[in-house]
Amino acid sequence: MKIYLDGRLVDKNEAYVSVFDHGLLYGDGVFEGIRTYDGLVFRLKEHIDRLYKSADAIELKMPMTKIEMIEAVIKTLKVNKLKNAYIRLVVTRGVGDLGLDPRKCRKPTIFIITDKIALYPKEYYQKGLEIVTATTKRNLVQALDPRIKSLNYLNNILAKIDAIKSGTEEAIMLTYDDHVAECTGDNIFVVKDCELATPPVDIGALEGITRDAVINLAKRTDIPFYEKLLKMENVYAADEVFLTGTAAEIIPVVKIDRRKIGEGRPGEVTLGLMEEFKKLTKTDGVRYAM
Repeated sequence: MKIYLDGRLVDKNEAYVSVFDHGLLYGDGVFEGIRTYDGLVFRLKEHIDRLYKSADAIELKMPMTKIEMIEAVIKTLKVNKLKNAYIRLVVTRGVGDLGLDPRKCRKPTIFIITDKIALYPKEYYQKGLEIVTATTKRNLVQALDPRIKSLNYLNNILAKIDAIKSGTEEAIMLTYDDHVAECTGDNIFVVKDCELATPPVDIGALEGITRDAVINLAKRTDIPFYEKLLKMENVYAADEVFLTGTAAEIIPVVKIDRRKIGEGRPGEVTLGLMEEFKKLTKTDGVRYAM
């Protein structure tokens, strides 16, 4: 496996980052997780746009243009001969000293990993997922805006530990005032009376690329859609619940906090959107030839 590291393609066992890199020391950096489907990088331009927005939000000056970044992603995929892959694109503040001062970091570190990923077993997509509500609350937007896809994921990891301790794969994260924000690695949608809803991003949810794709699919297929505040009682009372994310794609949820959702199986709206999303992954993105 070859890793893109600061303009070079190096072997996996030679892809080293300094222990003085502020991405490692302080989580000071941004990243994107991207998928490819049969030689098509799904929504690559949208992912790159979000990466640069995140970098701008933390005042991290990118050393490459967006076009150069896209070319670096494609180059890494090609050298690894991957047509179906998961891409992890990371930009850190770079090497500094043991202090916090970002001015000490003269040059950002960029690395791109292309590999395979299977977040959930296939049976979960067929039968549905069981999740819980995390005891860990979502970061305050005023403290660390979750719309910034930063390397500081400790908040999410603590909530993931809540899920693991409960024997499940995922957990819903609530805001300080108990509104539903998102899950540890996925956005959340509910279906009630054939209407689709998801929490607004300004309360503490990531502006997910797959989330946006699903919203557009709902509008295109005439499914009534709303961004609105949700409490857990709204989620428990939903006819259907599903999660969205780059790695997860669209995955049904059939039980939350040991409570059955709807009929306890993937619903028609969810299954329909899953099918439409599969079609989208064949056309919506940047295609590359091996």
